[in-house]
Amino acid sequence: MSTTDNFPTTEPQNVPVRNNTKNVIIGILAAGIIGLGAYVIVDKNKTVEVIHQQETQLATVVDEKSNVQKSFDASLARLDSMSSANKGLEGKLTAKNSEIAKVKTEIRSILNKKNATAAELARAKSLIESLNGKIESMQVEVARLTQENQGLSNDKVVLTQEKEKLNTDLTATTAVKQELEKKVDVASTLNASNIVITPINVKGNGKEKVSSVAKRVDKLVVSFDVDNRIAQPGSTDIYVLVIGPDGKPLSAESLGSGTFTTREEGDKSFTAKVPVEVETAKKKSVEFAFNPGANFQQGNYTVQIYQNGFKIGEGTRTLKKGGLFS
Repeated sequence: MSTTDNFPTTEPQNVPVRNNTKNVIIGILAAGIIGLGAYVIVDKNKTVEVIHQQETQLATVVDEKSNVQKSFDASLARLDSMSSANKGLEGKLTAKNSEIAKVKTEIRSILNKKNATAAELARAKSLIESLNGKIESMQVEVARLTQENQGLSNDKVVLTQEKEKLNTDLTATTAVKQELEKKVDVASTLNASNIVITPINVKGNGKEKVSSVAKRVDKLVVSFDVDNRIAQPGSTDIYVLVIGPDGKPLSAESLGSGTFTTREEGDKSFTAKVPVEVETAKKKSVEFAFNPGANFQQGNYTVQIYQNGFKIGEGTRTLKKGGLFS
């Protein structure tokens, strides 16, 4: 029998159990670390992805805003080009201009925002489409008005030419008319005929007697006929000049002596102005008596008759000195 068989063993029997627990704990910790690392990696990847998405969205918004701005600028260029080419039509397009101004203001308000949202940019795009529609409508209206204006301009040119022709024709017609009127006026001047100058001696009892002796003559009675086949009916004035032996015209206050204008001799003094009612192609008899207010002198007394500025007749009567018993 061995000497050791009677002694109990002193080696612990559970050492392997403690080693296994430690390994388990280490394993759990390692797994936790690995899991945490994996979580961090995954979380980081998600964060990077979110950032990337946000950057992509931001870039998209920036690009969209740039495109909206370009589209808006193009619309404004069309509008400016159309406006500058049609200044004369602005008054007729006031209502449309007012509508376009409102749309432009709202679009600018959106584009001026630093952080415009996608929804706001979408609104701006919609407004630009509306603006382009209004511009196209305005272009159609401008084209129509331009055509109308062109038609009016052409009509104006034609009317101006017609007016100039009418003025030319009118000037020519007026000149011809004036020439004809002048000819008619001259041609309608009366003719004087049958001119008679009768010296009259008035007796104390009122009886009248023809006398050619100067010292016995109290008045000269002048009579004549006037007529014209084309003269228009109406009243006209006949001027009569009585010129004494000394060559000077005589006047008479009772006959309203004065001056008148002739067409060829200038202003002349007249002895009597006699109104006459003319009838076309009919003779009218004219008669008046002249008394100079002084004694008649020996010599020739000349009577000149004027109408329409022309001398139409003349007659002469001689008064004698008379004898001792005349």
